[in-house]
Amino acid sequence: MRFIFFILFILLLSPKGGTLFYIYGIRWVYVMLVSFLGTYLFTPFFIKISHKVGILDIPDEERKFHKKPTPLLGGFAILIGFIIACIRNLRFTPSFLSIVIAGIFVYFSGFIDDWKKGVSATLRLFLQFFAVTLIIVNGVRITAFPHFFGENFLEIFFTYLGVIGIINAVNYFDGLNGLASLMSISSGISFLIIAISTNQIYLSFILSAFIGSILGFLPYNFPKAKIFLGDGGSYFLGFILSSCAIMGSWKQEVYNPLIAIITPVSILSVFIYDMIYTTISRIKNGSVRNFREWLEFTGRDHFHHRLLNLGMGEIKTTLFISGLVLLTGIGGVLIRKATSVDAWLLFLQIVILFLLITEIMLAGREVH
Repeated sequence: MRFIFFILFILLLSPKGGTLFYIYGIRWVYVMLVSFLGTYLFTPFFIKISHKVGILDIPDEERKFHKKPTPLLGGFAILIGFIIACIRNLRFTPSFLSIVIAGIFVYFSGFIDDWKKGVSATLRLFLQFFAVTLIIVNGVRITAFPHFFGENFLEIFFTYLGVIGIINAVNYFDGLNGLASLMSISSGISFLIIAISTNQIYLSFILSAFIGSILGFLPYNFPKAKIFLGDGGSYFLGFILSSCAIMGSWKQEVYNPLIAIITPVSILSVFIYDMIYTTISRIKNGSVRNFREWLEFTGRDHFHHRLLNLGMGEIKTTLFISGLVLLTGIGGVLIRKATSVDAWLLFLQIVILFLLITEIMLAGREVH
C-alpha cells in the first residue's frame, strides 16, 4: 500500500499532477490529497529518527497512559505534509504565507521542549508571540469589534489572546491517542465547509492541507500509537485552527458582528470551554497563581481525564469528545444562515450543552 501511495504522490507532484482537479474546480481536494500522502509517507521516517536521536515520550504513571517510550515527532511529519501541499499548490497571498511561515515557528516552540525537556515557558511563549505578530502585520487579525476609539488595540489584543489561548487549549487535549488530531479535523471540517461555500479559496487551501496532513498522521496514532504529536505538533494544530478562525470571514451578506463572533467560537467551543474551566478550577484550588504557572502546569483535570474517571474507555472518550466538537461545529455552520434571534437560540443551546458538561466534569472530579 505504501508503494502505491508513493507512486500516486509522485504523480500528483508532477507539473500536470493537479490538472484534473483544477478543471473540475476541486483544487482543495488536490491539496488535501498531497498533504495526506506527504504526511503518511514521511511519518515512518520520523518514527525511526525519533528512536535514533531519543526524542521520545517516557511513560509516567502519574499522568500518562502509554506503557513504552514513544516517538514525539508526529507533528514534524504533519508540518512537512502541510508545507509540501501549500508550496505545490502555487497559490499565495501575504496572509496565506504568513500563516504557513508562522506555523513553522509555532511548531518549533513546542519541538524544543520535546527535544530538550524543561525548556522555559518564557521561550515557548516568545516564539508563539512572534508568530502571532507575523500574521497580524500581514492582515490576519480579529475584526469583529464595533468601530470606536481604541478599536485597533482591542483587535490586536484579542488576536494575541485568542491564538495563544487556542494553541495551549489544543495542547491540553493531547493526552489520548488521536484525541487532539480528531478534534482538530472535526473543527477544520466545519471551517472548510464554510470556506468552500463562501468561495474563500485561500482559506480552503490552508484548511485542506491542514486536514489532509492530520489524516495522513492518524493511522500511526489511533487507536494504537506508534508515534505522538509532541508539543510541537499540538501547538501547530492549535495555531492553524485559530489562525483560520481569524482569517476567515464568517459574516453574512449583511454584516452581523454577532454571527461573525459566534460562528468561530461555536466551532472551537470545546477547546475554549476546557481551557476556561480548568483555568478557573486551578486558580480556585491554588494550583496556579500566575501566568507563568498557568503555562507550565500539567495535570489530569481536563475533560478527557474526567470522562476516564467515570469509566469511559480511552477510545470511547476520544470518539465522544471528537463527536462533540463536530456537533458544535455543525451549530457554527448553521448559525451563519440564521437570523439574530435564531443565532442567540443556537448559542443558548451550546451554552446549555456546556452546563451539562460541567456536571460531568464535577462528577468526574468526585469519582477521582
